[in-house]
Amino acid sequence: MDDVRASSAWVASHSSHVVVDSSGIEKVAETIDTIPKVNWDFEGIHYFDNGPLTVQYLFVLDALNFCFWPDKDLNYDNLAAGLKAALQNDKSVFDVDRLQKYTGPELRELLKWPRPLPLEDERVRLLHEVGFELERSFDGKASNLVESCGKSAVKLVALVTRHFPGFRDHSIYKGHQVFLYKRAQIFAADLWGAFGGQGYGEFYDIGSITIMADYIVPAVLRQLGVLKYSATLASTIEANSQIDAGSEEEVELRACSIYAVEKMKELISMKSGKQVLSIELDLWLWSFGIQCPALQHHRTLSIYY
Repeated sequence: MDDVRASSAWVASHSSHVVVDSSGIEKVAETIDTIPKVNWDFEGIHYFDNGPLTVQYLFVLDALNFCFWPDKDLNYDNLAAGLKAALQNDKSVFDVDRLQKYTGPELRELLKWPRPLPLEDERVRLLHEVGFELERSFDGKASNLVESCGKSAVKLVALVTRHFPGFRDHSIYKGHQVFLYKRAQIFAADLWGAFGGQGYGEFYDIGSITIMADYIVPAVLRQLGVLKYSATLASTIEANSQIDAGSEEEVELRACSIYAVEKMKELISMKSGKQVLSIELDLWLWSFGIQCPALQHHRTLSIYY
């Protein structure tokens, strides 16, 4: 994750559209003695059986966990709960031979969604990719993928991004490569949260994971006074206009969020004298954001978040 931290810091120091406000970070840190604990499955929407099937579920979930906003009624809860119900109804629904054959309409039926999903063809392509590579390299099981990382979240992210191109979330910004890896990192974070840091969720280096840069976290950080936008970027977001994937504005929104929360984590850790995990900060910020339906986020068509 050093590449994620270093490249995000580089973006923050060369940013043209997003500014990380150090005083804003300090104000937030001053108000927090400890990170408010948010239960990973606080809404009860995820499948969990404490075994390999949960790992398979989480990997499929995180392969599809992106770009809900073009359908105003669709959100992450629909995906997580829909996949959970499908698995409870049929334990073979995520077997790799089936993952490689799903069509768009079949995925919709799986989720009980009444109309085409945003970026539906991409979602189907990623399901096929997951099924093919799990079968080819991990005997069909995401649990084997996790076991091969030696309880290292960093190695797990590296394995996922090496074997599954759909998880290679990086961009070129002003001639520099920027690594963000939202969905690969969230797979490690989901395992850690679901299994309570034990079994398939035990990672000795879980503190290496950064926040997962998505739509919600930048908007929350702006509301908290941690991020400030240029007038042009602010008006684009407020007008619900799309921002191109890989554009300077989009990369800055995500990378500056990672950099800002890393700085926030350092201040809170110093203040409390305890280790603070980016995962805990991310979950707190995200849960804060989804409880504010009026919060305006940027709009980018992307398979990465």
